[in-house]
Amino acid sequence: MGCFFSKKSRRKSPKKDSALTDGDGSATGNDLPETNNTALGSDSNQEAPKQYSWDKREKVDPKDFMLTGLKNETVGRLPGKLNGQQFVIQDCENCNIYVFDHSAIITIDDCVNCRIMLGPVKGSVFFRDCKDIKCVVACQQFRTRDCKKMDVFLCCATQPIIESSTGMKFGCYQYYYPELAFHFKDAGLSIFNNNWSNIHDFTPVSGETNWSLLPEGAVFLEYMPLPDPESEFKSVRISTEASRSIVPMTKGGRRTESEESCLFVFFAGDYTTANARKLIDEVTTKGFVLIQTKEVSMRLEDVNRVFQNNAESLTEWITKGPVVALELNGDGVVEACRSIANEVFNGTKLFVSESKNTSSRDVDNFFNFADMQMGL
Repeated sequence: MGCFFSKKSRRKSPKKDSALTDGDGSATGNDLPETNNTALGSDSNQEAPKQYSWDKREKVDPKDFMLTGLKNETVGRLPGKLNGQQFVIQDCENCNIYVFDHSAIITIDDCVNCRIMLGPVKGSVFFRDCKDIKCVVACQQFRTRDCKKMDVFLCCATQPIIESSTGMKFGCYQYYYPELAFHFKDAGLSIFNNNWSNIHDFTPVSGETNWSLLPEGAVFLEYMPLPDPESEFKSVRISTEASRSIVPMTKGGRRTESEESCLFVFFAGDYTTANARKLIDEVTTKGFVLIQTKEVSMRLEDVNRVFQNNAESLTEWITKGPVVALELNGDGVVEACRSIANEVFNGTKLFVSESKNTSSRDVDNFFNFADMQMGL
């Protein structure tokens, strides 16, 4: 080791040490050997320890990242308070909880009769031993265990899983606040990848149904109220209108009224998301229904398999980034979509089913590919 860790080894003998003190045991400057003065000088000029990035991180209080043991309160976190950290909610009763920020993982344990709004979660949201819960959740993974009577407005990138849970009802996510689009991006979630109705029951019971879909005409505010005007969240501008929802409202697994569907695909560009939203507005105004959406990356072999006869003209477009695909439904939807493509999106990189005779095949080819790509 270096000299800073071995000064004692430089002392010749106990007699040498005793020469450094006078009779009353105190050291005298005149008695110090010159060599030791040099050594002390080198100690005083020793460099400060190096500072690393993790040494400079601001210390956090764990209490800022949990809500526990609350009753009859309106609580939560404002934008910018979590910034991607983990969060815990536990042992709360009859509370309105609003988390207006993105986070890494959220666990909710032993809560009863609560209304919970969670901003986008990069990883998993896990409810355990909860009862009579109404919630709005956007996440990568959603799971419940030992829960009863939950109404969930959900945006989930993967297949939601329930385990030993009963009375579970699901609807499509619908919510807006000004920072929400940025929070989705920070959490690495796509607003177009929502499997809210594709539930997997890990513990099914023969002859019983542990989950179902909320009524299509469910009034959101009857499930999830706005924050109290006197609360700390009064400054957050919230909208629960389906037309303003960051996540597109999809019909999901509900039965369709028409046998005619159309595949509409936007290839990567500067305005892909805006174009998809505009298309949704155009078709829903005409009375057609949005069934599902997906945002996925494609390789050359994927294009050949999905688009078949049209693949050659589309291969160069997949190199720019992921595609956004929409399934639209209703009598006459193919003709309407082709008309919208020509009138509204002329010059935009896109694909639209050519006829209702091939449109069902187009839809199946693309969304089967997308589900396999995402491991669904």
